[in-house]
Amino acid sequence: MAELTLFSLLFLVSMSFVAGLVDAAVGGGGLIQTPALFSALPNHTPATIFGTNKLSSIFGTATAAFRYARTVRIHWPVALPAALAALVASFIGARLVAWLPVQYVKPMVLVLLVLIALYTMKKKNLGDVHAPLRSGRAERWLAILTGTVIGFYDGFFGPGTGSFLTFAFVRFFGFDFLRAAATTKVVNGATNLAALAYFIPTGNVLYAAAIPMAIANILGAQLGAHVAMKGGTQFVRKLFLVLCWVLIAKFAYDMLR
Repeated sequence: MAELTLFSLLFLVSMSFVAGLVDAAVGGGGLIQTPALFSALPNHTPATIFGTNKLSSIFGTATAAFRYARTVRIHWPVALPAALAALVASFIGARLVAWLPVQYVKPMVLVLLVLIALYTMKKKNLGDVHAPLRSGRAERWLAILTGTVIGFYDGFFGPGTGSFLTFAFVRFFGFDFLRAAATTKVVNGATNLAALAYFIPTGNVLYAAAIPMAIANILGAQLGAHVAMKGGTQFVRKLFLVLCWVLIAKFAYDMLR
């Protein structure tokens, strides 16, 4: 294994700060941090890259969730069941990576992202107002189903998880975009924790990089959550659409290549 150089560490810390900022505001920090890790640590295994990414990002996610919870009223009857279901499903998904053909997932994800982006653009008022559509048992079961499906996807594949969660909370639960983003942080924290339950015991974390990156991720997440809350629902909606189209471009490029 190549030794971590000072230049590589500074590069990773700066990228982790930006990833934390973007992820806290609208999700998608992995689009920044994961490629940065592969670029800076070419001689390390993918498992170590993913483990290092998860350990550094979970602190930023938790920080963002805490920051949101202090200002935005998180709807815990949805957030907690979804987070618990996602934790279990993400762990199962991570275990099945070796047996299921990941390459067939990309086209389906690309189509879903295009549909989500177009639907959000068409529904101009989508996510403007926080008006929960369900309550009681129906809401809890839908939260469990949402956490299970998207949590499994995050453990199995990953990219776009934040976008799928945010859209689900807006479209199927009636949340506004700001509350949806806050709830997404809670569920994302659970899926990251599930992944770490595998990566840490198997020694797939480079702590020399993960710890400084975690500090930078926390600082970025604080700023990102502040910007999102100050900008309000419409600001988060616009960022959400930008992220969707960036994901679409990335998936299309990867498939064409």
